[in-house]
Amino acid sequence: MSIRISVHQDIMRGNDEWAKRNRTILEEYNVFTINMLSSPGAGKTSLLEAVIPRLKPQLQVAVIEGDVCTTLDAERIAALGVQAIQINTQGACHLDARMINEVVQSLPLSLIDLLIIENVGNLVCPASFDLGEHCRVTVTSTTEGADKVEKYPEAFQRSHAILLNKIDLMPHLNFGIEQFELGLRKIRSKAPIFHTSAKTGEGVQEWEEWLKKRVRRSIE
Repeated sequence: MSIRISVHQDIMRGNDEWAKRNRTILEEYNVFTINMLSSPGAGKTSLLEAVIPRLKPQLQVAVIEGDVCTTLDAERIAALGVQAIQINTQGACHLDARMINEVVQSLPLSLIDLLIIENVGNLVCPASFDLGEHCRVTVTSTTEGADKVEKYPEAFQRSHAILLNKIDLMPHLNFGIEQFELGLRKIRSKAPIFHTSAKTGEGVQEWEEWLKKRVRRSIE
């Protein structure tokens, strides 16, 4: 006699309960929260370094950094003059809602307008876990190839905006922009696509304006 246990279902149910708690707390304090996903090296932290100084004059920003180990990214963000909290997952390939809850409880939420969660670099596991965020942003880069959407559809399908980063390298790469955008439109037709370069600043203002509109809309 064998018994089948659905571990995945139980894990997700527990995570979703924590995510609801997070969302309730964040909405109570009007803290708009973004979950940023990407594969390693796509440029999430660099893009935050480019956009946070532009946001700071109008918004109070805090960042939760998720990494397997080290505090390197949190140190980079803290150098911008905003609160940055590091979560080390000790080998886990994603953040979960309970981890976020522990950090949220320690943050001065009444002083924060925008909370950005930079997830662990991975396009598989983080896509399945609701952290209690209000929207998701997925970052991919021209150096990764145009087939990322087809290979990792869930990460893109559940995102509210897509950042195609390292656009400055396009002249040196064989990146099929039409293939990328066609694949994206098949699974997420309404998500805006921002062509960005953390190095040159291209597209950062457009992403900044989108972020500010989302925050204002949540407050209103």
